Amino acid sequence: MSSTPLRLMAVHAHPDDESSKGAATTARYAAQGVEVLVVSCTGGERGSVLNPHYGKEIHGLEEMRAIREVEMRHAARALGVQHVWLGFVDSGLPEGDPLPPLPDGCFALLPVEQAARPLVELVREFRPHVMTTYDPTGGYPHPDHIMCHKVGREAFLQAGNPDAYEGTGEPWQVSKLYYNNDFSLTKISTLHEAMLSAGLESPYGGWVESREAKELPERTVTTRVDGAQYFPQRDEALRAHATQIDPEGFFFAVPRELEAHVWPFEEYELAESRVDVTLPESDLFAGIRENFERES
Repeated sequence: MSSTPLRLMAVHAHPDDESSKGAATTARYAAQGVEVLVVSCTGGERGSVLNPHYGKEIHGLEEMRAIREVEMRHAARALGVQHVWLGFVDSGLPEGDPLPPLPDGCFALLPVEQAARPLVELVREFRPHVMTTYDPTGGYPHPDHIMCHKVGREAFLQAGNPDAYEGTGEPWQVSKLYYNNDFSLTKISTLHEAMLSAGLESPYGGWVESREAKELPERTVTTRVDGAQYFPQRDEALRAHATQIDPEGFFFAVPRELEAHVWPFEEYELAESRVDVTLPESDLFAGIRENFERES
């Protein structure tokens, strides 16, 4: 076997995103010897306390940032992954009609080239074979998620370009870029029906009805990674984000045995590939692994 491992970089907007999007996948690959690096673009310092059982007041951005740094450290340990902060400031989720302006200096207001520069440098240093991030909608319309998509895609496209981002290291061409596709209508409908069939209250009923009523276009699913064996690591990582995740709430509403039986997958959309692929896939490294092992 090659002494150089396969490498995966997962680019996320905030701490806790890595635990709710693709966590079983990263835990699985890390356990298999893949080097996995999770990148958090912001510190999540403008996030609200979403766990009603948290039981503490948090005052100011600095205190929230410090708490979320500790939470992220525990989550990364649970998943068995490496972690890096890009160091940008959370933009917050604007609310109201009309929406208020975003705070000066926040991540979402930066020029893409400025925000992507440290990520390009990180890609050239870590040299991932595969990157994951969000689709152009951000998965949901948080300005940091949309910016995360822009920055992640820019880094994928430009890290291998020797004429781009001078002074950020030797070029490295990433082979594949994926978008997380964690809550497809097919997934939530399947889990919803399974819960009802088991005589359990489903957390997805209103969500399914809303999605169907709006007739929103679904993102393409090209790749399903079986992560059921790593649901415990994913759940431990979720619970590590105590300010954000209610251990009695939405993410834990489906019994894990039921989930593993009807939906053991995490879904992705292959956005760009520089290697030949055959779709659908069950491995983010399909088309890479074969050459990698042949050369070892």
